[in-house]
Amino acid sequence: MFSITVRDHLMIAHSFRGEVFGPAQRLHGATFLVDATFRRPELDEDNIVVDIGLATQELGAVVAELNYRNLDNEPDFADTNTSTEFLAKVVADRLARRIEDGRLGEGARGLTGLTVTLHESHIAWASYERAL
Repeated sequence: MFSITVRDHLMIAHSFRGEVFGPAQRLHGATFLVDATFRRPELDEDNIVVDIGLATQELGAVVAELNYRNLDNEPDFADTNTSTEFLAKVVADRLARRIEDGRLGEGARGLTGLTVTLHESHIAWASYERAL
């Protein structure tokens, strides 16, 4: 299996509901490194997984939709605990829609998998992996 990974970062504010979250129930900020890993079993005719420039651009576009937002005020996330795990899935699903729409080029149609990892710190991160 071949893969490439591109990276961006995301800064949000949010709060959580539930005793399990302790002080994070209050409004707080979070900054994440965001890695998107694209996979396919064979390289395309250009011997690449996907155009790394387009992958970087589209990850940036997805991140821009969330960046510098208080997620508590976003209608898409009403009554939702926007945990790191949940946000990794949101980014992955939005990237997958862009792949389906052809925004990563025709070569991206051969992609079979996508993993998005949000790094909260150097010691903690969460990922969501999905088929394409």
